[in-house]
Amino acid sequence: MERIPRTNADEYCRKQEPQDKPLYIHDSQVKGLVFRIMPTGSKSWILRYHFKEGDEWKQRKTGLGPFRQGRNDVTGLTVSAARVEAERLKKEVKHEGADPIEDRRQRAVNRSHEKASKVLVKDLFERWAATDLINRKDQGAEARRMISKDVLPFIGDLNIKDVRKGHIAEITDRLLQRGVNRMAKVVLSLTRQMFRFGVTRDLLESDPTAMLSKKNIGGANVERDRVLDEDEIKELVKKLPAANMAETATIAIWIILATCCRIGELLKARWDHVDLERKYWRIPAHNSKNKREHVVYLSSFAIRQFLKLKELTGGGEWCFPASRKSDALCSKTVTKQITDRQRSSEGYKNRTKQIGVLALPRGVWKPHDLRRTGATLMNALGVLPEVAERCLNHMEENKIKRIYQRYGYEIEMKQAWEKLGDRLDFLMGGVS
Repeated sequence: MERIPRTNADEYCRKQEPQDKPLYIHDSQVKGLVFRIMPTGSKSWILRYHFKEGDEWKQRKTGLGPFRQGRNDVTGLTVSAARVEAERLKKEVKHEGADPIEDRRQRAVNRSHEKASKVLVKDLFERWAATDLINRKDQGAEARRMISKDVLPFIGDLNIKDVRKGHIAEITDRLLQRGVNRMAKVVLSLTRQMFRFGVTRDLLESDPTAMLSKKNIGGANVERDRVLDEDEIKELVKKLPAANMAETATIAIWIILATCCRIGELLKARWDHVDLERKYWRIPAHNSKNKREHVVYLSSFAIRQFLKLKELTGGGEWCFPASRKSDALCSKTVTKQITDRQRSSEGYKNRTKQIGVLALPRGVWKPHDLRRTGATLMNALGVLPEVAERCLNHMEENKIKRIYQRYGYEIEMKQAWEKLGDRLDFLMGGVS
């Protein structure tokens, strides 16, 4: 039987021509190594070996790969390389009980299982969004915006099992470098919720954000307690005309002060929620933070602000319409106008040139601080704390009181808002 020679073996194999049926040539040096030539002209290596299964020895064969036809063939095996590989496999079979065919099958099964269990971060996010975020007040729109912008571009294509805390820290570090510390905390919180969802669904063994603390991301949370004093309110009266803000934004400032409402609640108001004749504004449950309907009794001061607003936007559905008129104005629009006019330097493109015109002596102020300021003025005017809390639409923390004490304080709340409006009239010197 013709065999592959010891020397010039590669040249010998290259010269072999295909025949009408497969041709098998055994190697002269390694028992079981076979050179196969198919009628199509393809040449490859086969190893025949014996494997013990139970008390019986069975013959099997496995492919080692194609024959290397020349220098440009980087995938094939030369005769010497095929001999080395064949000896290695025979040794594993003899001394370690390995079976190349079974090992190959097992690797294929493992790859299949790995592929089936592979969940990308972007896939986890979509499942979390469809299951959890969709139930949120905005159907998860804000969370989707933040995750899509600051998380998915960096780890979206990673297997969730490959994500480490270093990946998350890199994301929050980028946000901290942009100077948006609070956003870094929010992004960390959302990312943590997403991965914990994966843990509860048995897609992950552990949460990669577990070792990251909000205190380590931009420092500890600081509870805001900014309140504008009466001198600052007087100064604000003088500064607002020169701030070059949208007139609706200026009106929003005074309505928030006069009603102690949240800016989001105000900007989502529709004209059919406001009854100027009966002097009240109804905030529907779906617009309030605590999902409880709230009725604000409008003082004479607040009525004047709504009348000004009605002249500007009363022809439409929304009290504060967006530019397209089909939706309410985004709360960030007013917040940005106020914040931009307190900056000490420009540094931003396409922003107002009215730098520092709304800066006040005691530091930066935001729309939500106006709500706190209104409640503080109420207390200073002798309004009882529990009445002021009702005006803020805060829930009673004591469960027993919440269940058994049902008095609504409507009369006291009307008086509180009227007192606040009168005080604002005095501070504004009749400008309103």
